[in-house]
Amino acid sequence: MTNRKPFRLPAGLRLLFEDRDILVVDKPVGLLTMSFRRDETRTVERILTDYLRKGNSRSRLRAFTVHRLDRETSGLLVFAKSEPVQERIKAGWRDADKVYFAVVHGTLETKSGAISGYLAEDEDQFVRVVGPEVGGKWAETRYRVAGESPRFSGVEVQLETGRKNQIRVHFASIGHAVVGDPKYGRKGRGPGRMALHAMHLEFDHPFSGRRMVFDSPVPNEILRLVGGSC
Repeated sequence: MTNRKPFRLPAGLRLLFEDRDILVVDKPVGLLTMSFRRDETRTVERILTDYLRKGNSRSRLRAFTVHRLDRETSGLLVFAKSEPVQERIKAGWRDADKVYFAVVHGTLETKSGAISGYLAEDEDQFVRVVGPEVGGKWAETRYRVAGESPRFSGVEVQLETGRKNQIRVHFASIGHAVVGDPKYGRKGRGPGRMALHAMHLEFDHPFSGRRMVFDSPVPNEILRLVGGSC
């Protein structure tokens, strides 16, 4: 018999749902979704793999990433328990509803609409808005202003595509960068974190077909930027 050590998820990482096929978690700020190449950085993917193995070093169980959030973004993430499940979810991912809440600098003249264009990543892993001739990928972000303060706007954002850093790049490109964004935002005082949170997620279960619906409350430190009125 294998002695299994008790396993606890780290503070801030919450397991919202688990069945034989998938895991849904609420990710805190500061954790990468997955590691790259042989990087040993502690990531949500590694933590959930350890959770599934429950201290059994011989176990072949592991978590498979379905989609990603930036390190600085908090909120909802889905993982599969096998590669076939991962592929099945990804095949239908275009039908998933992904809603974020962001606080951006300034006041948006148009209170609802879409930001679209081609995005391309350079050698320094910086994503930019480019013309179609450059070979970028089409990206579309829909938004609705949900609240305002003298300096900031709180927006609900729905992704029509899922490109790297899409929300951050799109809002920065129209002069309303996400507050606290260390890469595309403005320098200066912020809330101590980036004001971007994955708050709502809907997708079809890979086998039952049941519509899975999850919500994560927007953190207070983000809501306070717009007076907590959203």
